[in-house]
Amino acid sequence: MGVVDFYVGSWIADDRGGVRRVLAADVEVEWNLDAPVDDEELVQTLHRIAVFADTVEVVSRAPAPDGVALVYDMVAPFGTARMAEFLTVAHGRITEVRQVYDLVAVDRFFPGLYDQ
Repeated sequence: MGVVDFYVGSWIADDRGGVRRVLAADVEVEWNLDAPVDDEELVQTLHRIAVFADTVEVVSRAPAPDGVALVYDMVAPFGTARMAEFLTVAHGRITEVRQVYDLVAVDRFFPGLYDQ
């Protein structure tokens, strides 16, 4: 199983240790949530999604020479939100994570996801 598959499987299964194992020590993280982000906040947000969502499914995958773009459907009790994620991989670790959330759906169906 590749690094990306391990990362995806780990966060969907709420295995925070697994997620941390494949993130580079100096991983760069960016997202469009209205909250500060670093690797620990990324892991905590993925944890909150994993425990609240009924299901999380990769609905699209586009490989690139240095990583992959993924689109997820995150099904919550009251509806579905979508997230796109762009991962860069080098030397067996994820070095960059870029996440773009459907903010309207996240606010509606995942209330409090990123409220600090």
